[in-house]
Amino acid sequence: MNEVLKDGTVGKALVMLDIIATAGHALRFNNILALSPFPKATTYRFLQTMTSQGMLSYDAESQKYSLGMRLVRLAHNAWKQASLGPIAAPHLNQLARQVGETVHLAQIENGQVLFIDKRHTSERFETLAQVGRIAPAHCTGVGKVMLAFMQPERQEYSLQRQTFIKFTNTTITHKKALLEELAHIRSEGLAYDREEHENGIISIAAPILTSLGQVMGAISIATSTSRHSVEDLKQYKGLLKATTAAVSSEAELRLHPTGGN
Repeated sequence: MNEVLKDGTVGKALVMLDIIATAGHALRFNNILALSPFPKATTYRFLQTMTSQGMLSYDAESQKYSLGMRLVRLAHNAWKQASLGPIAAPHLNQLARQVGETVHLAQIENGQVLFIDKRHTSERFETLAQVGRIAPAHCTGVGKVMLAFMQPERQEYSLQRQTFIKFTNTTITHKKALLEELAHIRSEGLAYDREEHENGIISIAAPILTSLGQVMGAISIATSTSRHSVEDLKQYKGLLKATTAAVSSEAELRLHPTGGN
């Protein structure tokens, strides 16, 4: 967190946004203050400024803060400008048809996961992950697999931005435990979400890497524990890895046609 504080006003504002975005639901001021590294007056001032700028929304009746519509517009424009989304779309369609489960495409920025596309094939369950939604990296399959394959400097930068909020009984809440998990993920090439972000939802995720091993994004197959177990998800390893490899290959051809990175 100390590195974030060095980024001045913008860095502090982003800390506020990350707290609310990571929670996944609207928060009262006292909830935010409990997670904020800043004094009460500073926290309140930043919340007021971001609300007036449309980055946050405040509901007077519930007295809760949530992400604002300005952020939604920014996320939508970011998705349109992100080349990985259009490139991956047909591959996501094919994977979703093959497995009959929900498929997510995500990227990571400033240590937080942004879901940029989704294929929902079953009406029997829904996940918190929605297009344009931000989620924590420490407790999501796509987040953990991207962290695992980052270069050390970028990984440390991202780890410093994890709040380690406990969402369920299986959420990893300490950096040491997460690092042990990341080492295992890197050796296997896959990550699993064992109901760590949302009770009843599990997933298997694989990274989208450049030919030089740099992380471009990740794809996951998510399902409900009423349908499958984590062990069941292992049957999709081959299809998932083939999909991420295809997206990676096409992305490099279209984004770096000369092979540069």
